Amino acid sequence: MTTRNGASATPEPEMGPDDIQAVIDRILAKDPASSSNGSPRRFGSGPGDRAQALSDLDEEHTGYDGEQQDREERRALRRVAGLSTELEDVTEVEYRQLRLERVVLAGIWGEGTVDEAENSLRELAALAETAGSEVLDGIIQRRLKPDPGTFLGAGKAEELKNIVMATGADTVVVDSELAPSQRRGLEDIVKVKVIDRTALILDIFAQHAKSREGKAQVELAQLEYLLPRLRGWGDSMSRQAGGQVGGAGAGMGSRGPGETKIELDRRKIRTRMAKLRREIAGMKPARETKRANRRRHEVPSVAIAGYTNAGKSSLLNRLTDAGVLVENALFATLDPTIRRAQTPDGLEFTLADTVGFVRSLPTQLVEAFRSTLEEVADADLILHVVDASHPDPEGQIAAVRDVLTEVDARKVPEIVVLNKADAADPFVLERLRQREPRHAIVSARTGQGMEELMELISQSIPRPSVKLTLLVPYQRGDVVSRLHQPDAEILRLEHVEDGTQVDVMVREGLAAELEPFVTHG
Repeated sequence: MTTRNGASATPEPEMGPDDIQAVIDRILAKDPASSSNGSPRRFGSGPGDRAQALSDLDEEHTGYDGEQQDREERRALRRVAGLSTELEDVTEVEYRQLRLERVVLAGIWGEGTVDEAENSLRELAALAETAGSEVLDGIIQRRLKPDPGTFLGAGKAEELKNIVMATGADTVVVDSELAPSQRRGLEDIVKVKVIDRTALILDIFAQHAKSREGKAQVELAQLEYLLPRLRGWGDSMSRQAGGQVGGAGAGMGSRGPGETKIELDRRKIRTRMAKLRREIAGMKPARETKRANRRRHEVPSVAIAGYTNAGKSSLLNRLTDAGVLVENALFATLDPTIRRAQTPDGLEFTLADTVGFVRSLPTQLVEAFRSTLEEVADADLILHVVDASHPDPEGQIAAVRDVLTEVDARKVPEIVVLNKADAADPFVLERLRQREPRHAIVSARTGQGMEELMELISQSIPRPSVKLTLLVPYQRGDVVSRLHQPDAEILRLEHVEDGTQVDVMVREGLAAELEPFVTHG
């Protein structure tokens, strides 16, 4: 065999049928057990059924992540698996431990491929584990549209009940947002607590919010979700009766105007929501003042956005030594962190870490965190971090861009950062490279590709655009010192008889201050 220029080359070994099939399976992520009939698919029994939204790497942290004191504090409060809350002896009351919730997952496969449906269920399993539960089993049903009464349909709901009884689960988590009637109908059949994907994400946010603003935003989102789902137990929240109802058991004293218990609770929730909105609006000026200060000094801003657990905080730590919490969990960090950084040629910019996104991110959270997400919309450049080792990176990219569209950030220039390159399949990396023209392949854990990423950032952020030739008297050394700041770029500096002659690129705001020293010769 000869190459194009005529030189001989070592013949490549022929691939056998098994090798070819292995490559095809890896590219297509083919599941030999996939089926397309209407029977529910079981999840969680095989070794490949681990929640793939979480990393398989044993080593989570590097020296760039700092001491991670927040991580130790968070893990000190986690529940302990395998310990019962039930007492054998009343004297053991001081020694009880919280037991992990035991959950069964349920989802519907309505469109797309079976691999996409299973990846969605694995992501739900990762969410459930992050919230502090133990996933026992899961099913996917082939169905074009959810049943309006029980989501799964009466027959499949009975099958789910049998699975719950066989595994001893105490909670069912549905991979969709349930209407209040669907949740009630499904609970009536399976006889255990039923929550949906939205409630699960809100629960994780409530656990991880630390700042005053973050806690207020999460509480507002939870109340917006709860308001249409209030319901009474027995007669405690029953409505006022009217008409001749003596025979129905209500009788005198139940007729006439008046608020029921559920109406009172709704009014209290609306009052609390109004107060939270005022508090969040009151926190907004402080954030806008900091943003205006950066604009006044014309410091370029770069926002890190991306899917949850894609490695945004690890990337921020690698670039700035910020020491932000890093954990192999979904939505580990919620509060935005802003740090200063410099390009290789000395140009200063700010780097902002933001809350992670996820498929079907609840609209309540997007609205509640809008003030935080404004950091992305007002940025000069977005680093869109993608977990290249995930089974469906294209789905992650689409989900993030949907949220960016909601917050009016799609017009901001974007660099797709393909993170976790050390653990990614080379075929997937090449596919993503062909799909995304502006990209960088990096590993925040090992440091691979960081120099190339910084060069790309340097080329993409706004740079000083006004060229001036200055003659600065020797007694005005403060002006020359000012030109050595990161927002100016010195092209040539020469000491002449009358002072220091400088050719410099500056921003428009600084150009007005330097006008007295400009030479037009």
